[in-house]
Amino acid sequence: MAEYINPDYVPEPEKMNVKKGLEGAVIDTSSVSKVNAETNSLVYRGYPVQDLAENCSFEEVAYLMYNGELPNASQLADFTKKERGYREISTTLLNVIKALPQKCHPMDSIRTAVSFQGCEDARIWDSTPATDMDKAIQLLAKIPTMVAADYRFKKGLDFIPPKADLSIAENFFHMCFGKVPAKEVVKAFDVSLILYAEHSFNASTFTARVVTSTQSDLYSATVAGIGALKGPLHGGANEQVMHMMIEIADPAKAEQWMIDALAQKKKVMGFGHRVYKSGDSRVPTMKKYAQVMADVIGDQKWMKMYNSLEKVMVEKKKIYPNLDFPAGPAYYMMGFEIDFFTPIFVMARTTGWSAHIMEQAANNRIIRPLSEYVGSPQRKVTPISERK
Repeated sequence: MAEYINPDYVPEPEKMNVKKGLEGAVIDTSSVSKVNAETNSLVYRGYPVQDLAENCSFEEVAYLMYNGELPNASQLADFTKKERGYREISTTLLNVIKALPQKCHPMDSIRTAVSFQGCEDARIWDSTPATDMDKAIQLLAKIPTMVAADYRFKKGLDFIPPKADLSIAENFFHMCFGKVPAKEVVKAFDVSLILYAEHSFNASTFTARVVTSTQSDLYSATVAGIGALKGPLHGGANEQVMHMMIEIADPAKAEQWMIDALAQKKKVMGFGHRVYKSGDSRVPTMKKYAQVMADVIGDQKWMKMYNSLEKVMVEKKKIYPNLDFPAGPAYYMMGFEIDFFTPIFVMARTTGWSAHIMEQAANNRIIRPLSEYVGSPQRKVTPISERK
């Protein structure tokens, strides 16, 4: 149904300052992360994300998200032991994932699986800080198992159970492919999880906080976040980047393809950002590890294409890549199917969502913005016999 806009609408004398898409609106405080638009930098709990990616494991960053500080050796050991102990999912949930339509998008699968996990948790209405922390660690542990199970089932393969002697990154490769790849590949994947873990009040995180503000549960807020992340203007962009590159096919054609796309005002995925204006601070690190993947597989095709597309966009429009642009080809070179790129994003972002959910719950006020009405002025209902 088309949206009705009253052509005779006259704004009230004190017209509201409407900010479409909440652009530039500051609606709360947070200690989880900060995007510094002026310096094109991103910090998690005060730490630059590129430093965390190079020097920490994803598990350390998850602990940081949940607790506010990086763990010492003892704290990391306890956290890792607890996470690894939660990796298995119920047979019932496995059967639910297996019963989903073969062609449903993996984001629909993980949305359903997380919702079902919430149904299985008898503590659904217990939102004490300790219980929500435990739920957050469970989701960190179980979501990779859910995604890997769906990956296997969609290929007609048997489920591979998780192992408790592997890192999160290593275990995910094991569950998807039955083996752990070279350490360079594991590191590249681990780095991607760290870079995708958190990004302030992005669309999915804000969605999760809105749901939490109603005093709903952590699972419902996470499912809402997944729904928001699915969209191609948010998390789904990494999939669209790879589809675009496959469409181009030949690195030698990339430059002209981009010139034509810009001339036609075509939407090019993987470029631009609402906050960053001079480049996404996460891109240099992810590009470095995408290049590592190209070196590992011995094929420079996608990175040559990457460089050509980036060069034209920056020269012609001064618009820079965002994280999805290098992440797409990196995941493709790791061997993952394109429609699983965004569920991998979910694996990472569940840490940021949980941190924000717990922060919102700790100092809550329901998020309920206003809108400016532009419809018909108040009028009487006439009997049906008198309507033209």
